[in-house]
Amino acid sequence: MSQPERNGMAATPLMQGIEALLFVADAPLSAEELAALWERAYGTRPEAGEIEQAIAALNDVYEKTGRIFRIYRWGGGFRLATMASVSPLLQCYKQQEIKLSQTLLETLAIIAYRQPITKPEIDHIRGVNSDYAIRRLQELELIEIKGRSDTVGRPLLYGTTRRFLEHFGLNSLDDLPELPELQQLLENPEIQREHLRLLYPLEPEQDEPSE
Repeated sequence: MSQPERNGMAATPLMQGIEALLFVADAPLSAEELAALWERAYGTRPEAGEIEQAIAALNDVYEKTGRIFRIYRWGGGFRLATMASVSPLLQCYKQQEIKLSQTLLETLAIIAYRQPITKPEIDHIRGVNSDYAIRRLQELELIEIKGRSDTVGRPLLYGTTRRFLEHFGLNSLDDLPELPELQQLLENPEIQREHLRLLYPLEPEQDEPSE
């Protein structure tokens, strides 16, 4: 049973879907993007008004059940975030010593040495999905979104933050130490070809006109 149902309100599939998408999204999602994702998954497209109503209903549930997060309008879209009242507590948590696993260190190194870089590029270099690592590094404020690539689909570009420099005792990215093994990996011809393919995808070949 979902949280809204436990509190006397039936959660609609659209409410659950929006909540799930905003929970995992690493950037604000517009009503248009939410509708497009829903249509891609289920074959029907909700109206903008339905999206707005579902978000309002979710916020109503959060308020009535004493939750500390809300769905906010943010950068032209919507984002699930904690309320300002708990900011001091979260800041204390973030100021704790950051401990990075091997997976996080590997992902962070790739971003640091190849920024700005897209998730597909990171995945290709590592050979595995990097969703968790990227999300966790963002939570630790070691990486941030730098913009969007001009390639097909306009994937997000990631780069390091000022907190990254402070954590590793660097004045600037020019102070990054040379890592021969990582450099050798990044200079691998296959990786280089994939990097170029992602940055500059070839235009689809057009069929020659029939005579």
